[in-house]
Amino acid sequence: MTTGTGGSAHRAYSVVVFVVLASLDNVAIGLVPPLYGSIGDDFGVGEGHIALATTIMFLISAVAAIGWAYAGDRTNRKPVLIAGTAIWVLGTAWSGLSGSYPSFLMSQVLAAIGLGGVASVSFAVVSDLISPRRRGLVMSFWGLSQGIGTLAGTLVGGLLGAGDWRRPFLVVSVAGVIGAIAYVFTYNVPRGDSQPELRGVEYDERIHSGDLPKILARRTNVWLILQGFSAQVAFGSLVWLPVLFRARAEDQGYSTATAIVVGSVFATLFQLGGALSILGGLIGDRLQRRTPRGRALVAAVGILAAVPFYVVLYFVPFHIDVPDGGGTGTIIGAVLRNVWTEPTVGLSLAVAIFALALTSANSPNWFAMIADVNPPEHRGTVYSLGNLFNGAGRAGGNALVGVAFRGLAGAFPPPLNYAVGLAVFQFFFIPTGVMYWLASRTVARDMAETHAHLATYTTKAEPMREPTP
Repeated sequence: MTTGTGGSAHRAYSVVVFVVLASLDNVAIGLVPPLYGSIGDDFGVGEGHIALATTIMFLISAVAAIGWAYAGDRTNRKPVLIAGTAIWVLGTAWSGLSGSYPSFLMSQVLAAIGLGGVASVSFAVVSDLISPRRRGLVMSFWGLSQGIGTLAGTLVGGLLGAGDWRRPFLVVSVAGVIGAIAYVFTYNVPRGDSQPELRGVEYDERIHSGDLPKILARRTNVWLILQGFSAQVAFGSLVWLPVLFRARAEDQGYSTATAIVVGSVFATLFQLGGALSILGGLIGDRLQRRTPRGRALVAAVGILAAVPFYVVLYFVPFHIDVPDGGGTGTIIGAVLRNVWTEPTVGLSLAVAIFALALTSANSPNWFAMIADVNPPEHRGTVYSLGNLFNGAGRAGGNALVGVAFRGLAGAFPPPLNYAVGLAVFQFFFIPTGVMYWLASRTVARDMAETHAHLATYTTKAEPMREPTP
């Protein structure tokens, strides 16, 4: 397969590879939380020190994404993506080989620098492959791949790392190398390739250093960027889900090794509702055909409606019955049986899936709206600015919830302190829902202005007609 054909099979292959790469970088991010205790014990530091590495990773990745995205919007995007992938693979492999806490921290910094380039540049490329009518649906797969990546990271970290915490990092590094090789053969997508106004037009506009005021003048961009901070404070707290379920297992008398596996499996099961982001994307596409406010309203309603379900989730009591000290497969099988044999476990799973299904409407519609209101040469940079606020919020949620857990431990012994802390942090979703509603009030104007701007290129490309005699 050559990189320049652009046929339907080649384009489909390219979308799949971009989705897989976006998933892999989230696998790398999700590896550490299930292993906080194991890594900390090996290096002689507390869980908070290892959580700090995750917080730093979120922040550095978000900051680095701006530089990567700007480079991608200015130059050929394929070399930029390959360089970013190579850097995070090296950093992840180094993490698995680290012999001390400072070395581990530096390896996570290196990985974060590379990870910042993958999602932001890939987003701009994928938005050029998708027609506006199907953006919500395809972006739901894009967002789902990132959610699955985080889940896979949690699962891989907990299962492969139960006996040796280093193993997951080395396995994911190899997967990253394979993904990078597959990417070499993807279609080199022209900017604006799927934009109706640019059909048949050679469009090679690039972002310029003075374009930031233009980006922020589109008020929808402002709300789409800012909402990520409060949303990700709440989402950032969810990386502690494996710790909550691990603590619940230990509270019932299970050994640490068994509790780690139990916590990882439950955290994975409880986040399966993210798969319903496809439904959120479809609803957003359908409502968008009726009103330009459609995608923003779907995201606002989903986010706000999920809050009470999250709060209930953390306080539903449940009892697990698994063989302590059993093999990983045996424990997983027992956990799955608990879903059917233990009513409280089944109820917890149902509440979690519904809550996550509601919040998952956020992701595909956010991606699609960025593409809707921005010209192709701005999309990667706008995404990265949003990702900066996402990263700051996620890092803040991850760090602050750890402080909250410790502060609550005096009044609420584990695992209750984890439940109370996580419940409180879900209220950060409320300002996010409000900002999506505000975006729904400006999106029609911003879309119309962007489409009118792009249409001028079609006019310029039309050949001059001879006057009628």
